[in-house]
Amino acid sequence: MRRTRYILLAALAVLALLAGCSHADPAVKRDGLSGKLLIFHAGSLSVPFKEMAAEFAAEHPSVKVERIAGGSLAMIRQVTELGKRVDIVASADYSAIPKMMYPRYADWTIRFATNRMVIAFTESSKFANEINGDNWYEILQRPGVRFGHADPNMDPCGYRTLMVWKLAEKYYGVPGLYESLNKACPAANVRPKSVELLALLESGELDYAFEYQSVAVQHGLKYINLPKEIDLSDPHLDDRYSSAVVEVAGKAPGEKIRLRGSAITYGLTIPKVAMNREAAVEFVKFCLGEKGRAILEKNGQEPLVPPLVDKPEKLPKELEPLVSPSK
Repeated sequence: MRRTRYILLAALAVLALLAGCSHADPAVKRDGLSGKLLIFHAGSLSVPFKEMAAEFAAEHPSVKVERIAGGSLAMIRQVTELGKRVDIVASADYSAIPKMMYPRYADWTIRFATNRMVIAFTESSKFANEINGDNWYEILQRPGVRFGHADPNMDPCGYRTLMVWKLAEKYYGVPGLYESLNKACPAANVRPKSVELLALLESGELDYAFEYQSVAVQHGLKYINLPKEIDLSDPHLDDRYSSAVVEVAGKAPGEKIRLRGSAITYGLTIPKVAMNREAAVEFVKFCLGEKGRAILEKNGQEPLVPPLVDKPEKLPKELEPLVSPSK
């Protein structure tokens, strides 16, 4: 009898375990998502994408989300030059995707968020009590003041800094201002991606850094708002911004790409080499949806509503209701 009882209890335990499994399985089968989802994204998207990844993973527990952040151009080159297979690429400059990934590695881009250039600093920065949107270029050139920016060849925040300087030369009517600022910022103050400048600001090694507003907000930094005529924030001023032209490294060694200024717009795509396309589509839906937009807004990045797509005929059908064709 005792042996029979033990066998009965063991059988009941197995049945309970199977019942628990059968209760969990439908959730997995319902969305059909599993495996790894690999996202390459701009460093300035690190905070909002970390939050999005956590919420997405909570909704889809069978998907393991992995993120790699860096300068947008460097992230794209990981795909186009080093053959990395990635499921989503999100760039701080939407135009870098068609310029560098079409037609071999991608065939559509969704523009989903905006930003603006600012000058970040701390309470201990030299002349912190004097600097403003009118005199910043004079303050930065004072003896002993150290400022930095991202590498233009690796991070859009880098070449956008140079565009701001070129626009400022015309806006303030100061001939040679671009070259003066360029000389005042030594190579030692240039980092591969803009977020790497934050530690230098906080340690006092730099007094000022050219950053996106969202990065300054996310890290609790003080910052100077620049005139909209030069901060690359207003799509209605694209004609003005386009007068600022810079050159960055191209696809091949020694090759150069000419870039014209335009309002800061973030873009994303699912590369043709994506390994987990279904999960990638669902993450993009999350990013463009109400929850994703709320996360962007909370972190100082204005979502673009509605998001715009350049090649609607190439877009996955599931994403069509969420976007509008760009002009």
